[in-house]
Amino acid sequence: MPSQPNVTKARERVAKLRELINDYRYHYHVLDESIMSEAAADSLKHELSELELTYPDLITADSPTQRVAGKALDKFVKVTHRTPMISLADVFNEQEIVAWIDRMRRTLPAVNDEYLCDIKMDGLACSLIYENGILMQAVTRGDSKVGEDVTMNVRTIENVPLTLRPNQKFTHFLRGRTEIRGEIVMYKAEFAKLNELREKQGLSLFKNPRNLAAGTIRQLNPQLVAERPLHFVGYDIIRDTLEDTPTIAFGYSVLSELGITTSRQTRVVKGLGEIMEYVKRLGEIREDLPFNTDGAVIKLNDRAQFAQLGTVGKTPRAAVAFKFAAEEATTIVKDIVISIGRTGAATPVAVFDPVQVAGTTVQHASLHNADEIARLDVRRGDTVIIFKAGDIIPQVQSVLRELRPKETKPINYLEELARQYPELEFVRPEGEVVYRVKGLTGDIILKRSLQHFASKGALDIDTLGEKNVVALIDAGLVKDLADVYRLTKEQLLALDRFADISANKLFTAIASKKRPPLERFVFGLGIRHVGTQTAIDLVNAFESIDQLAHATIDDLKAVDGVGEVVAESVAAWFADEDNMALLEKFAKLGVVPHYEKKTGRLARKSFVVTGSLESMSRDQAADKIRALGGTFQSAVAKDTDYLVAGGKVGVSKLKKAEQYGTKIINEKEFLELL
Repeated sequence: MPSQPNVTKARERVAKLRELINDYRYHYHVLDESIMSEAAADSLKHELSELELTYPDLITADSPTQRVAGKALDKFVKVTHRTPMISLADVFNEQEIVAWIDRMRRTLPAVNDEYLCDIKMDGLACSLIYENGILMQAVTRGDSKVGEDVTMNVRTIENVPLTLRPNQKFTHFLRGRTEIRGEIVMYKAEFAKLNELREKQGLSLFKNPRNLAAGTIRQLNPQLVAERPLHFVGYDIIRDTLEDTPTIAFGYSVLSELGITTSRQTRVVKGLGEIMEYVKRLGEIREDLPFNTDGAVIKLNDRAQFAQLGTVGKTPRAAVAFKFAAEEATTIVKDIVISIGRTGAATPVAVFDPVQVAGTTVQHASLHNADEIARLDVRRGDTVIIFKAGDIIPQVQSVLRELRPKETKPINYLEELARQYPELEFVRPEGEVVYRVKGLTGDIILKRSLQHFASKGALDIDTLGEKNVVALIDAGLVKDLADVYRLTKEQLLALDRFADISANKLFTAIASKKRPPLERFVFGLGIRHVGTQTAIDLVNAFESIDQLAHATIDDLKAVDGVGEVVAESVAAWFADEDNMALLEKFAKLGVVPHYEKKTGRLARKSFVVTGSLESMSRDQAADKIRALGGTFQSAVAKDTDYLVAGGKVGVSKLKKAEQYGTKIINEKEFLELL
């Protein structure tokens, strides 16, 4: 048995060690600063543990060594909350915040227009109950009235103080019952490290930090909980006397003084304008925060008025949660189309009913390759979960097979390639996951695409013919269609083909096409099955490149002359990430296609020209017809109004015109119409 002097010295040493370790914890977790290295702190904890091992009578429940209890629980005990942990009503925009404020004013006309705004933590709600400053119990939210006792697990969380921090300002909070409410979260960086380790170990990856935090706290073995880096972030303090915390903001300041970690994102604001400023700022910085958030909490700051306003159903009148746009949503796959990219790669794309994800409307997502389709087992008609990777690119996360229609069939990728591109042959190079067009390289495709883009029917860029296109691409000056607008005279002069006059001529020709007619621009993009007239029909229907890009397959099929094949092709082109990036690049380089509504005398009239005309070529005739709002067709159909018959007329077209009742006119009559 150790002598009394030794016990006295040990007691003094233990007290000092606990004080210093708790001070280190406070500075590290609450103030985000370090008064010593982690190794030094671990050394102090080790010394304290050795002393307590030698003098077991000195061990107390609030000692830093007592965080981990070794015995696993059989079950969690139910606990009734003294004050219900009610959830907040959600709002999604400024108008709904205005309506919330108006409702409070109708209930309490003298309501104070001051609010406490804070980040809405994406974690597991939990209440910490301290008696005389010592942690006695931790309880989950549960159904708001009854939660589960998770004290053993919460004690393992390093930033949860087992004893509230003594201080001069708020000594009365260390007496009696103090309840602290907050969220148990896992920081994003620590979650990523945990998944990296699991990947190396060949284990399945955790889905997200929130689910992992919630699942961890509900483990019956505290040892497992201790192995995972959880954090408690406080947001409210409850005392038996309302006067102890007259405002919500005052409660926040008390939390930090008592050693509780807070979000550090709180702000007292006045009025709607400052509320929206806070929400906007939070939306801008939330990706850089260490923890996940799905919105902001807005509370009436005055606690007495907060209590006076009471509750409606299960939610308080005096607080709301502003939710950022959902980052996941469900939708139904209407089709799976294949896009051929600029390198010849065939990329499958899921086309689905428009859905809001992370604040934007999306209606297609890349399925990447045949292996990904097989992995997801995604089919036409499936209900899928869509999410945005990095808040930017929509992706198919998973298929809800429980909602799968009985008639769906698995996707056979080779059959799809053959159906959608019967004229092409595809090959999957060894070691690659994508199928590519056989016999075509990226450069060959780009040369053909640029020649088409610069052609007379498209942007009509003077002197950018086949030989100059080849020279520019072979020299590495042009890597996509938009790159022609980045060319400088100096770059052109460095090539053998160009002298000062020719370089200046091409440079000027390109610059003059920065505001091309929208229908020529759409045709010039080289979307499969989109010819000159189809481009005009699409542009007349949607009037901007943005609206065309967001058109659904059903929207596209509603355009006269656009069937299923063309609609699929257009949807696939705009679903390709490279193509959308190309359009953004055009815009950044100042290329702004313009739409001009055609309302000329030939509006809603369709023409076919057969034979040779003396006054103009067929292309010129087509341009004149379109300029006056008419439609130029390549073959006589039921909806053709006029067949212009020039010299050496084709008999078959005349017969069809007679069959369909199409009016046949000569060149003179045609010129009169013009």
